[in-house]
Amino acid sequence: MKHITFYLDFISPYAYLAFERLPEALAGVSYSVSYEPVLFAAMLKHHGQLGPAEIVPKRDWTYRQVLWLAHTLEIPMQMPASHPFNPLALLRLGVACSPEATPGKPNRHTCETIFRHVWRGGAEAADALRLKALTAQLAPRRDVQDEAVKNQLKKNTEDAIAQGIFGVPAFVVDDKIFWGLDALPMLRGYLLGEPWFAGPDWDGVRQVASGIVRRP
Repeated sequence: MKHITFYLDFISPYAYLAFERLPEALAGVSYSVSYEPVLFAAMLKHHGQLGPAEIVPKRDWTYRQVLWLAHTLEIPMQMPASHPFNPLALLRLGVACSPEATPGKPNRHTCETIFRHVWRGGAEAADALRLKALTAQLAPRRDVQDEAVKNQLKKNTEDAIAQGIFGVPAFVVDDKIFWGLDALPMLRGYLLGEPWFAGPDWDGVRQVASGIVRRP
């Protein structure tokens, strides 16, 4: 049985859709999964990129596309009242709820509750009163302001970047990274042992030369 590490940030609509879609996408496949909150903004900074919601025309398209995807996948979804927002409180809450045996890895119920706090109902995701109610509902094992919680989130993010992860959602199995909602069929194929993954194409892409390099 293969193990999947699912890297996520609650700010990402694609991470939300992938989270909701995962059980159906991998139906009939034997696997285990752990969830690791990471700070997507830190990944963007590391790679010198803006997020899709920080580029105005791309922002509009991104929101239209995720709402369409939710519609076609029959996943309930409403945009929060404002986006992007600061997700740190939600990420730290997820970490604070993680079991002592698996620090920094909240269970599926915790992640589901936080994702749905953001992506259902159309309210402000970072509203102080809503965050207080959410925290009371989840009853975290540790204070979200605990330095150990903050450091664990930082470690999750740094470890993900060190593996070559550049965005969310990202799924890691063995030494392979699958990125994005649209990678779920590819992930399924790998878990089912499709022979393509043992062929030359996976690693062969690294041999493609860069014809031009643009500097920011």
